[in-house]
Amino acid sequence: MLLDIITPDTQLYSGEVTSITLPGIDGDLGILNNHAPLITSLKKGTISIIKETGENESFETNGGIVEVLNNKVIVLAE
Repeated sequence: MLLDIITPDTQLYSGEVTSITLPGIDGDLGILNNHAPLITSLKKGTISIIKETGENESFETNGGIVEVLNNKVIVLAE
C-alpha cells in the first residue's frame, strides 16, 4: 500500500509499505493492505512502518490525522 507522511513543513515519507502502526487517540492502530476506509485523529507518539524490503523505519509525531482509503494511507502529522 502507498503511504504519504506529510507535515506543514515537508513530506517525511512517500512510498510502498506492508505495515503501519500509528498512535491513535483511542490506542495504537495497525494498518495492513486492504484495510477498511478510516479517518481518525492521532496523538503524540511514534509512527512505525515496515517497508516492502522488510526494513523498519519510525517517525515521531505530536498528533495529526490519518486517512486510509483504497490501499493509500495519508498521514497529516504535526
